[in-house]
Amino acid sequence: MARQIEELATFVATTTWDDVPASVQHRTKLVLLDTLGVILAGAERPEVRRLRNQLGTGSGATVYASGFPSHDPRTAALLNGIAGRSIELCEGLRFVSGQAAMQVLPGVLAVGEQARSTGREMLTALLLGYDVTARLAGGFTPRPLAHQNGQVPLLAAAAAGARLRGLDADGIGRAMRVAATLLLTPSYTNAVAGATVLNVAGGMSGFAAALAPELALAGFEAQDDAVEQALGKLVGDGFSTEATLDGLGSTWHIARNYFRLYACCNPIHPALDCMQQALAELQPRPDEIARIDFATYRFASLMCNPDPPNFFASKYSLPHAAATMAVRGHAGHAALDDAAVQDPAIVALRHRVTVVEDPAMSAVVPRLRPARVTMVLTDGRSTTHECNSHRGDFNQPFAEAELRDKFRELAGSVLTADGARMVEQAVDHCETWDSADALTTLCRRRGLR
Repeated sequence: MARQIEELATFVATTTWDDVPASVQHRTKLVLLDTLGVILAGAERPEVRRLRNQLGTGSGATVYASGFPSHDPRTAALLNGIAGRSIELCEGLRFVSGQAAMQVLPGVLAVGEQARSTGREMLTALLLGYDVTARLAGGFTPRPLAHQNGQVPLLAAAAAGARLRGLDADGIGRAMRVAATLLLTPSYTNAVAGATVLNVAGGMSGFAAALAPELALAGFEAQDDAVEQALGKLVGDGFSTEATLDGLGSTWHIARNYFRLYACCNPIHPALDCMQQALAELQPRPDEIARIDFATYRFASLMCNPDPPNFFASKYSLPHAAATMAVRGHAGHAALDDAAVQDPAIVALRHRVTVVEDPAMSAVVPRLRPARVTMVLTDGRSTTHECNSHRGDFNQPFAEAELRDKFRELAGSVLTADGARMVEQAVDHCETWDSADALTTLCRRRGLR
């Protein structure tokens, strides 16, 4: 195993919550809150409910869904991870591909609950798993069609789970090498096709967070260069550890993340910010819009299907998200629902939307993520708006109050209004928890009946 990965495993094994700056501690709790809200709302998706019912119940860890049933930690983490991936509202890494918290937190909650870890221990594992995701992803060259679900973040989830299981640096490194055998090969084409199996790949990171440490503890061995070979030659097209340790312990990648309020794929958010400004200026009725022309960077420009086949695919369609915003007034969780896909007004308008790549915009990614919109009305009025990146990015952060409102809305899917507020307050002080019982007991008492 490369020296840098060994040192990363040592960092995971030895770092304590007290080593972390107060601002980063606060950010970690905010990421936990945001991610938990997304899991709770995603658990209500019909395919997630059906899977939960098919898998039954067990014991050891909580499934964050209606009734808050229990299951073995591997299955609980899997179900929570799938749920959180299902509504396209989770946060993510800014400079590399990865939705770190959504693939690390489900395993942390499940393993931490089984191990009777304290709140401080679970927060530390989340933070360290997040940092491992960013550091490994920074040296990883994914294959062109590969989605990040179940790839680099799965290794980081295994490291976080191993930390909570009390493994030392050698054991954490072994768990990561064992987890390299569990890496998946999901494709971005699943997204535009509406193939919700993509969310299972994300959930498998939580499963690996529980399984890989147990395999390491049981004595399973992996080859020394398992991580390097898997990322560089098997699931990826290259992997370098050269910059893995840059700023270790001083640069915390969780403080450089993005959050989202639009319930759709992050690359199209800059275009939606421009759209919002155009709507505010012209204030048109949907039938008064003659056309909407977007220019953006290459990856975002590929999300141009005006006829997404289902709810999940609609999350990856800029024409659909823009039309929904014009018709329903916003592009949040309540607007981008199943009914929106067949809404006649939305269907009609999204066929008046064009999306093209601007090579000059592509050239400045990932430092910036630009977009431009020109909206033309049937009466001849028009406007153009442009932005360099989207709100919610680390250099254009949302107000914390906006993220807390988002949590309460999403948590309201399975918690009472008072329950959502009480869980929010509990997470604010989760470093004082003696165990996950502080959260799970509250959820069960305040769940919707």
